[in-house]
Amino acid sequence: MTTPPTTLPPMPPAGRALPPLTPENLLRSFSFCTGIENSAPVIAGPDGRPCRVDQMAACGHDRRWREDFRLVHELGLRCLRYGTPYHRTHVGPGRYDWDFADAAFGELRRLGIVPIADLCHFGLPDWLGDFQNPEFPRYFAEYAEAFARRYPWIWLYTPVNEMLVTAEYSALRGFWNERLRSDRAFVTALGNLVEANVRASEAILRAADPWFVQSEATRYYHPRDPDAVGHADYLNEQRFLSLDLNYGRRPSPRMVDYLLGNGMPQSRLDFFLRRQCWPACIMGTDYYEAGESVVFADGSTRGSNVLGYYGLTRQYYERYRLPIMHTETNQMQGLNAAFWLERQWANVLRLRQEDFPIIGFTWYSLTDQFDWDIDLREARGHVVANGLFDLERRIRRAGVEYRRIVRAWSTVLGDSGPPAPAPEWRDTRAAAILGEVQ
Repeated sequence: MTTPPTTLPPMPPAGRALPPLTPENLLRSFSFCTGIENSAPVIAGPDGRPCRVDQMAACGHDRRWREDFRLVHELGLRCLRYGTPYHRTHVGPGRYDWDFADAAFGELRRLGIVPIADLCHFGLPDWLGDFQNPEFPRYFAEYAEAFARRYPWIWLYTPVNEMLVTAEYSALRGFWNERLRSDRAFVTALGNLVEANVRASEAILRAADPWFVQSEATRYYHPRDPDAVGHADYLNEQRFLSLDLNYGRRPSPRMVDYLLGNGMPQSRLDFFLRRQCWPACIMGTDYYEAGESVVFADGSTRGSNVLGYYGLTRQYYERYRLPIMHTETNQMQGLNAAFWLERQWANVLRLRQEDFPIIGFTWYSLTDQFDWDIDLREARGHVVANGLFDLERRIRRAGVEYRRIVRAWSTVLGDSGPPAPAPEWRDTRAAAILGEVQ
C-alpha cells in the first residue's frame, strides 16, 4: 500500500482568486475550516488524584504547530478553530503567559489563516478550580479583554466552547473537573459558563469589533415508546438551555422552573434575559452521530442518526434566527469517516441551496485525538483515528476527501452568500452587546 504524501500540493487556480475573509464579507462568504483539538479538562487519575487531560500536548501540537499550520494552509482552508491552552496562559489573576500565543497566532497571521479564537475548551487553570467557582466569569472576562487587546487583528471568537456539554460532563455526569452528579451542580456550572461567555463577549467588544461563533452541540431526542414521550420532550427542551441564556431568549416554562428550582437566582436569570449578544453572533452548530438519541421509557438512550445535521440545524435556526456555521463533526476511520464527511457536506449543501444563511463547514480536528471514544473519562492513551491527518501527520482518507471538497467548492461558494448586513446595523452592535439599554 502506498502511503499518501504528507505535503499537499498548492491548490490549483480555479477561475478567480478567493478574496480574504474579513468582517465585512463574512456573512456573504463561505469558509472551510478545521481545528486543533485543545480540550483540557481535569479528570480523576488512576490513583484518584486530579489529572489534567491536555489534548494539545498529547497530539503533538506543542512541538509541531508550525507543521500543523502548514497543513491547514496547504489544504486551502481560510479558517482555523484555534486556542492556546487556557490553563497554561492565564496563570493567575491579572497574570498571563503569552509566549506560545504570540508565536502561534503570529504564524497564523503570516500564513493568512483567520483564527476563530477558542478561549476556554472544557477546563480551567488550576488556580480557578472548577466551574462551580462563582469568580470564574469575572476573571475569564478580564482574560478575554487582555487577549483581545494583545491581538487586535483577531476578530472571530468562541469565548467558551460547548457550554452545555461542559456543564453536563463536569456537573451532571461526573466525568470532568468538579466531577459532580446533581441538577443543582449542573445549573450552577451552566450559569457560570454562560455568564463567563457573555461577560467575555462584552469585554472583547470593548477592545475589538468581533463576531462570536458560539460552538455548541446540536441534539434531538426521539421517543422509543409512548411512555418515553414525556422524557424525550423534557430533554428536547433542556438541549436549548445554554443558547437560550446566551442569546437572551426565555427558556420554556418548565426549564425556567428547573433553573430556579435548582439554585439559579431570579436576578441571574434576569441578567441573561437582558443581554443582547445576538447582533454579533454566528450560531456554531456541532453535529456528531451521538447528537441524536432514541429515549426509552426508563430514561436510557441509544444513538439514532435519523434527522441528520440538516434536520437538527433547521430546528435550531427556527429558534434563534442567526447566521449558521457548521463548527464540528468527525467520525472514526474504522467507521468510514470519508463517507460520514460526504453525508455531512451533503447536508450543508442542502441547507445552502434552501437559502439558510450557513457560512462555513468544519471537520474537527486536523489530527487524530486521544480517548474521545470514552469521552475523556480516563487517560488511557488510546488513539482515536478521527482526524484529517494521523499523529505522524500523514493524510487520511477523510483528509483526501476534504481536500477534494475544498478544491471543488471554495471558489463556487466563497463569495456567493446573502448580502452583508447594512453598515448602520453593525454600528448598533456595540451598544446592544454592552447592554447600554438595561
